[in-house]
Amino acid sequence: MIDNYSEAKTLINKAIEAQRFSYSPYSKFSVGAALITKTNKIFTGCNIESSSFGATICAERTAIFKALSEGENNFKSIAIVGSFRGKNIEKFCFPCGICRQVLSEFCDKENFSIILFDGNDYKIIKLNDLMPFGFTL
Repeated sequence: MIDNYSEAKTLINKAIEAQRFSYSPYSKFSVGAALITKTNKIFTGCNIESSSFGATICAERTAIFKALSEGENNFKSIAIVGSFRGKNIEKFCFPCGICRQVLSEFCDKENFSIILFDGNDYKIIKLNDLMPFGFTL
């Protein structure tokens, strides 16, 4: 869990960097994410759209799948930023339902934190507050 400004700011900056690589020609909404593991490795991701919309992937899932594909599976936190192309970050960008489900499958719902940044301020939310009744087998 991330609970201090210094760590949160580092992840926010990494998410902003990742947002620059967004491929979002259809929605024009670019998202960046930075995921940190319990061993302090950071994995970034951006949203990548496809004209076959079902093949589109969100920034959060890009980051978590990159980490999982490299053998990492213990996560502390993720920072998420989003804005329309060419505009400043002005609002908190919450993860979509699919991303919430994926995070709930791979992260400790009680201790994993989601950092949101609106361009001026940040807030930290527990995964369990966003996905209290996630689907599990």
